[in-house]
Amino acid sequence: MLILRAPAKLNLFLQVLGRRADGFHLLQTCYQFIDRCDRVTLRARGDGAVCRVLGPASVPAEQDLAVRAALALKAASGTRLGCDIEVEKHVPQGGLGGGSSDAAAVLLGLDHLWGLGMSREALARIGLTLGADVPVFVHGQAAFAEGVGELLTPVSLPEPWYLVLVPQVAVPTAAMYQVAELTRDSAPIRLRALFAGLRQGNLTNAFEEVVRARFPAVDEAL
Repeated sequence: MLILRAPAKLNLFLQVLGRRADGFHLLQTCYQFIDRCDRVTLRARGDGAVCRVLGPASVPAEQDLAVRAALALKAASGTRLGCDIEVEKHVPQGGLGGGSSDAAAVLLGLDHLWGLGMSREALARIGLTLGADVPVFVHGQAAFAEGVGELLTPVSLPEPWYLVLVPQVAVPTAAMYQVAELTRDSAPIRLRALFAGLRQGNLTNAFEEVVRARFPAVDEAL
């Protein structure tokens, strides 16, 4: 049995540079982890079954990223082993990467429990099939991200205290990407400009205006 902490992340800034032919958006962002974590418990099974014992009630088991991560790793590795998965949620859903972090914890934990010996790079490639921000949780280091979020440059960042507000409203990320007024043609920035912007506090998130306009609770909180 393994018990793992699956941390939340913040996007210290986010800008959209364009959209690919397949509909995915090209972006730049900076991921930083915080110490608010889900608790993921894994138990190996000899019968090959992947069972969710505990998870978010609002997410069906077949859609749960933790379950999908276990199934993807099982398929990629060919192992005959299975597992029980318990996810005790402490990270609010939406924006903080809780589901992706849970998936990464499952990939890392089952690689150990199942004795697969896969590299983090290999696990990150599996994670990318589940979500663009799963790889950063697999690698477990703050990073400057490009592409659809999967091209990662590790960075060393200050570790201040953050105030995380949790308005009682669900913001669907996928739907926000489809909003007509979302800025999709931002000019790319370089790492030097990123660090300068973080120091000066003048970096922005492309979603802030569109979310505030649609969700009064978020606007009031900010």
